[in-house]
This record gives sequence, structure tokens and C-alpha cells, in this order.
Amino acid sequence: QVQLVESGGGLVQPGGSLTLSCVASGRAFNDAHMRWYRQAPGKQREWVAAITPAANTHYIVPVKGRFTISRDNAKKMVYLQMNDLKPEDTAVYYCNAWVSRDYWGQGTQVTVSS
Repeated sequence: QVQLVESGGGLVQPGGSLTLSCVASGRAFNDAHMRWYRQAPGKQREWVAAITPAANTHYIVPVKGRFTISRDNAKKMVYLQMNDLKPEDTAVYYCNAWVSRDYWGQGTQVTVSS
């Protein structure tokens, strides 16, 4: 069993930065594939960034070079550093863990607006 809690969302101007955090509970964290997803109003949820247990990272093209996913296994934390934010990054961001099945956090709102 894995429980996830996100934090760090908020309102930021275009070009600004935010760091999202996700804290996990449960003993399986080190073996979990971790992902950040986002869901904008009226759109389907999409994965944004992923990090494997070996810390290999993957990104969708629109965020590559601007977002960085990282993990701290000792703290059971996953982070999403977001730089040069754009209005199209506005969404609810969800932390996801896959360990035999999917686990989801409750989401945190990111709004990019002037």
C-alpha cells in the first residue's frame, strides 16, 4: 500500500518557477516507478514526467528542458522542479506511483497567469 500527498502548487506568473513535492508512505517506495501527471480543465489527464527506481527520467516534449523530476528515496519524496512556466502548464498536478498497481495523490493546483 502506498499513500501519496502532493504540495507546492500555487499561482505564478509566466516565466516563473515552482517546485512540487510528493511524500509517499509505505515500504515499497524504493521499487516504485514515480510519475507526475496533470489535468487541465476540459482535457484528459496526461503524464508529464517519470522517474524509474534507478532514477532514469523521461519527459513529454512540451516540458523537456523546463521541468526536472527527482526523487529522494531516504525521505520517500518525489519532486517536480518547473521553470519558465507557461499559461498552458496550468492544471491540477498529480503524483503517481506504480508498484504492482497505480496509486494516486489528491492533486495540487498550478495556475500560470499574469
